[in-house]
Amino acid sequence: MKNLTKLLASLMLVMSATAMAGDVDPTKLKKKKLTPQGLYLTAQETYKMVSAEGKSILFIDVRTPSEVEFIGAPKSIDANIPYVLNDFAEWDEKKNRFKKVPNSNFTVLLEDALKAKGLGKEDKIVLMCRSGSRSAKAANLLHQSGYDNVYSVIEGFEGDSSKVADTKGQRTVNGWKNAGLPWTYKHDEDKMYLEL
Repeated sequence: MKNLTKLLASLMLVMSATAMAGDVDPTKLKKKKLTPQGLYLTAQETYKMVSAEGKSILFIDVRTPSEVEFIGAPKSIDANIPYVLNDFAEWDEKKNRFKKVPNSNFTVLLEDALKAKGLGKEDKIVLMCRSGSRSAKAANLLHQSGYDNVYSVIEGFEGDSSKVADTKGQRTVNGWKNAGLPWTYKHDEDKMYLEL
């Protein structure tokens, strides 16, 4: 009975957290986009939340610096802190791209960004990547570090790949850019990830 009570309490916590996060139904998400926090946002929900609560939220773009430079970024991000970085010395044959390696400074830089904004571990953190997978992985890492108020933007900046013949493989389905939300190629140096 005690275990059943704990299970029901946990289930209610996840359900209420998901309800607070917006209209995203976690049962319809791919496994790679799920997080232990269960806090998910669409691009539009993110824009509304950041616009309304911007001073009390940390909005982080976890894509690589190259993605941010060449593809653009939301105007409202607080910082670009890559979850992974490109290893330009090694090629990933399976994925047909440069190998990605974890950014060992990710959590340290995130803590610095929180402090710079006058926020703490308990405040809302919103993570965005290209299409929602890396932001989920970053949310998982932060959960392991004691952060439980971390939202993942499930569509990311570019959105999901189309399955329609004419646009198959192109990122035209959803996402920040496709929703017409404010973004830019002109970045503030203070918000960008600079390798030392």
